[in-house]
Amino acid sequence: MASVFLMAISFSCADSFLDKKPLGSTSEDVFYSEKGVNALLTGAYSMVKGSALWSVSWGASITNWTYGSVASDDAGKGSYIGDQIPVNEIEQWNMSTTNNYPADKWLLNIGMGVNRCNIVLNVITKTPTLAAATATELQAEARFLRGLYYFESWLVFGDKIPLIPEDKVDVANTISNDNPAGAVLKFIEDDLAFAAANLPAKQSQPGRATKWAAKALAARAYMQVLDYASAKPLLDDIITNGGFTLADKFFDNFRIAKNNNSESIFEIQRNVNDINESLNGEMGIGLNAPYAPELGMCCGFHQPTQNLANAFKVDAAGLPLFDTFNNTDLKNDAGIASGDEFIPATDLLDPRIDFTMGRRGLPYMDWGIMRGSDWIRDQAWGGPYVTVEKTFFYKAERNSLSTTTGWQTGINANNFRYLRLGHILLWRAEVAASEGDLATALNYVNQIRTRAGKEVVMGKVNLYKLGDKSINDGDTWKQYVDFTVPAANYKIGTYTAFANKDEAMRAVQWEQRLEFATEGMRFFDLRRWDKAKPGSMKATLEAFAAADQRVRPLVMKGATFDEKDKYQPIPQVQLDLEPGVLKQNTGY
Repeated sequence: MASVFLMAISFSCADSFLDKKPLGSTSEDVFYSEKGVNALLTGAYSMVKGSALWSVSWGASITNWTYGSVASDDAGKGSYIGDQIPVNEIEQWNMSTTNNYPADKWLLNIGMGVNRCNIVLNVITKTPTLAAATATELQAEARFLRGLYYFESWLVFGDKIPLIPEDKVDVANTISNDNPAGAVLKFIEDDLAFAAANLPAKQSQPGRATKWAAKALAARAYMQVLDYASAKPLLDDIITNGGFTLADKFFDNFRIAKNNNSESIFEIQRNVNDINESLNGEMGIGLNAPYAPELGMCCGFHQPTQNLANAFKVDAAGLPLFDTFNNTDLKNDAGIASGDEFIPATDLLDPRIDFTMGRRGLPYMDWGIMRGSDWIRDQAWGGPYVTVEKTFFYKAERNSLSTTTGWQTGINANNFRYLRLGHILLWRAEVAASEGDLATALNYVNQIRTRAGKEVVMGKVNLYKLGDKSINDGDTWKQYVDFTVPAANYKIGTYTAFANKDEAMRAVQWEQRLEFATEGMRFFDLRRWDKAKPGSMKATLEAFAAADQRVRPLVMKGATFDEKDKYQPIPQVQLDLEPGVLKQNTGY
């Protein structure tokens, strides 16, 4: 499903882009043409997929599966304790300043992404043959990307990031990261405002920025500081004039066949099998395929938590169990061998649960029956749920839409919907809830819930001992499944009314968790909501850590969440490169 644009990226910009002589000051003039500027812009776009293996690795992922998901109550690292040890620190809120994961995030976004955008902007000003309108639009794309790279950096590191305008590239290493309050948001805001004013509403090539992408990202930036007044007109404009519609089904946002659908506002394009190791796939998720012997993939990271599974429980009306969801655990197979009998839970569940996580005794897409502990590298460490499905692919797509080279064989062409209408509707619902506009909040939340009920996982499994992996050979597994009935006891209802703004906000926040679960947003959402209710983030995460020990006794034992843990440390390697210039985040 690759676009022509992504193929251009893959062949014109290798990971050694910054080291090639054409970017040196003595040969910059070879890019002084529209074709040359577009080549440089392609290089700036090539970083947007969030990885540049092997210059940086999994910590740079634009999906933020580590900082946004594993650091929250949505997911754990998974795998086993001894693999990718730096992620243990992220999961347990016990970061060291030498952890290479944040170092990769910094390097990709600031050292590569921002730098490439600034190069583009400089070359545009030195190219007199560019028509004025063309130059402005190219500047707008570069500034959108710079705004995106700074937004990603801001999410992870907070305000202590160096703001490098294009006319300061040569002295970038003298620019402090000790910014005045609001300066980072203002820099991002200015870039995105320029982009929104000068980009087209549509692009002929998938993956290129539009005015709507710029407005959506600006709205998300405002939401980080609960600036609802600034976000509201942007969200309304997108809803009213953007021409976007919700995809027919929830999981259509996670199917390769539905890449670049009607809901998508800005989508990270993934491509496979064009170059060795499929490095144009979003390599940040290369570790996050199920560790099932019959699948033959690596490496079982990013496993959903029991807390998240519990959050999908509903009452008889199909509504969330807000106050009691985590009092008892949804039945799981923790500590039960695959060859021993296990009968799945019969609780009423929001159907999105089984499009989000793999549970024992249910079909896992078209790969077969999820067989429990045999599909998990270390169940005591990672928990009983298999790696998230939203970034995965169907067995029928293997090798054609997944990589055929390299050891990260879960890499695939499933785009990452970075900004979509679902985000916009629920952010607008949040704005409405904050204002006490209960009818608007109700409308948008119910739109999302109505869509969520349009599809459920089908196929009731009637085999309860799953120790023999051969049951998943070919279509053998299908004889144990009744595909005429749902896989579990699903129910989802809509709200009839909200009694007050607090009730509306609770429903909106819960909906964001379920709709965006494991998409790298949960930690950042908890952090921004903490601005309205100080202490709520700490309380939520420490309650999760305590209850998690019922399923994973050791992982979160003794874990405490402190104020400094809201942001990652400034990488020590950067502090060492720029002594006296860069400052560490408070508390590290």
